[in-house]
Amino acid sequence: MIRLLRLWRLVAVDGRLLWFALRHPRRPIWLWPAVVVVGLYALDPVNFALPIVGVIDDLVLIPLLVHLMVKLLPTEIKMGFALRGQH
Repeated sequence: MIRLLRLWRLVAVDGRLLWFALRHPRRPIWLWPAVVVVGLYALDPVNFALPIVGVIDDLVLIPLLVHLMVKLLPTEIKMGFALRGQH
């Protein structure tokens, strides 16, 4: 349970960084489509048909995908986020 809480805290920071990156003028071209795909995946009908699978998706896979996207961001965007004091 502690690991799950740590994962969600990490997602909070990742979410703010991802929001910053989406508005950044030098964001990678793949970022918007990746965010849309992850968002659609989060709303997948499997979440409604098989609730347990949906919970696993929402609690584990979605945060990991968001973290992966943040890891793939250019250093320039990450540094800009850190310098703005939003970290």
